[in-house]
Amino acid sequence: MNIKYSISVIFILIASLVSAQDVLTTQEAIEIALENNYGIKIANKNVEIAENNTNVLNTGYLPTVTASGGATYNIDNTEAEFSDGSVTTLEGAESSRYNASINLNYTLFDGLGRRYNYKRLKEEEQLSELQARETIENTILQLLSVYYNVAQLSENTSALEQTLNISKDRLTRAQYQFDYGQSTKLGVLNAQVDINNDSINYINANQQLKNSKRDLNVVMGNVMNSQFEADTLVTFKLQLNKDQLLEQMKSNNVTLLQLEKNILISEYDIKFNKAAYLPTLGLTGSYGWNKNNNNAASFLAVSTNTGLSGGLNLSWNLFDGGSAITRVKNAKINLETQQLQKDQIIIDIERNFNNAWDDYQNKLTIYRVQEENIITSKNNFDRTQEKFKLGQVTSIEFRQAQLNLLNAELSKNQAKYDAKLAELTLLQISGELLNVQF
Repeated sequence: MNIKYSISVIFILIASLVSAQDVLTTQEAIEIALENNYGIKIANKNVEIAENNTNVLNTGYLPTVTASGGATYNIDNTEAEFSDGSVTTLEGAESSRYNASINLNYTLFDGLGRRYNYKRLKEEEQLSELQARETIENTILQLLSVYYNVAQLSENTSALEQTLNISKDRLTRAQYQFDYGQSTKLGVLNAQVDINNDSINYINANQQLKNSKRDLNVVMGNVMNSQFEADTLVTFKLQLNKDQLLEQMKSNNVTLLQLEKNILISEYDIKFNKAAYLPTLGLTGSYGWNKNNNNAASFLAVSTNTGLSGGLNLSWNLFDGGSAITRVKNAKINLETQQLQKDQIIIDIERNFNNAWDDYQNKLTIYRVQEENIITSKNNFDRTQEKFKLGQVTSIEFRQAQLNLLNAELSKNQAKYDAKLAELTLLQISGELLNVQF
């Protein structure tokens, strides 16, 4: 009786917790993850860095302005002989000099290097946005995978709870039959063993459910407690046929889009390095101020100069030992490598798409079959239960029908969420994952 009492207490506690939980929808979970997931936050920071890199302050199009200044103080012992033959001797003669200047340098032409560097930076900014999108897609896929695992475990727990209740009714019935001499003690013991097994399965399923909820909370940024339920209603969003989805993949797949950006960046790298073949024209300007406080031996006690200067300078690196040529050659090789990688990845992605499409269709079919199977198993159990109450079937036959129904329910749950995850994988490969309203 102590074992039965402990199991009943655990069952009541679990049931009361479940009833008090709010339903967390997939859309709510996604919104929470987009705001709080650390991987997404890091990706967004990388986008901010790329945006800063494309700012005019980082492109070399603005001039550089520097300011400088200095002061010198001297104490000299001086002997000066003038043209009239007179001699003056000074000890501890003091003199000082002061200077300040503002200098401006501006590159008028650098072989178009700045232009192609700016275009490359813009492409890198867009590449960072695609990388952030990939992070978001992967996070959403991970989130929904864990979310639907929570939903599946919730349904499994309900099925195990139902099985446990049926076993409890069977134990009560067996106890009455034994008390009134209609059956042996063996029937009671068998029913008690089955209750214990069902209780263990139920407790384990609840622990798995708690763990899965914690996993989901981590993906969402650890901002929720575990007192929530997942929505077990699953709808399939895929509307396009295979050919339409394949065309969407070719234009929207985030991996392909990143490869195309890398190819553009490589093309600009070539043009940027070729800029070293051309001359550089620069503009310089400065404004200076100088003041001298001379000692007594000087003809001028104080002199002050101010001046403005400007100029153009032209430089042409006719030969740098071959470094520029080597950089251009390597940039061209890198471009060819990027194009080869794109060709290879297109083949891989098309294969993955075909596999994902077939996997989705197969798992969707299996789910439909399991839905029919659950109806058959339920009808079989209901008939067996009626006969068991009438004493027309044994407890072993009844238990087998009970387990058949449980296995059918668990298999249907597995098939349902397998099909949903297969659909999500297909949507991600085709580039449509972020275009679906969950």
